[in-house]
Amino acid sequence: MDNEMIARCGTYCGICVWKDKINCLGCKGQKGNMFYGECDKALCCISKGYEHCGLCPDMPCEKLLDLFSDPEHGDKGARLHNLQNWAVGNYIYEKLR
Repeated sequence: MDNEMIARCGTYCGICVWKDKINCLGCKGQKGNMFYGECDKALCCISKGYEHCGLCPDMPCEKLLDLFSDPEHGDKGARLHNLQNWAVGNYIYEKLR
């Protein structure tokens, strides 16, 4: 797993279909300015100086809880598990469902 492709919200940009289609650099490389617009989760994380949201003491915050439960982009807890793993240095990726 390429740590530079870890998204701040708990997903993994390395497997995103858009990465190669539009030459996206991933969450870290795009610095919160994603192909779909500004990412408030990434910008919050960057402003606090964290590599990903799993390192934030406020995790899971309202922004993340809203994302996790979104009808279209929700993930049944996979992002939360990823962030919890990454926070302790266990860099595995549970694919979003």
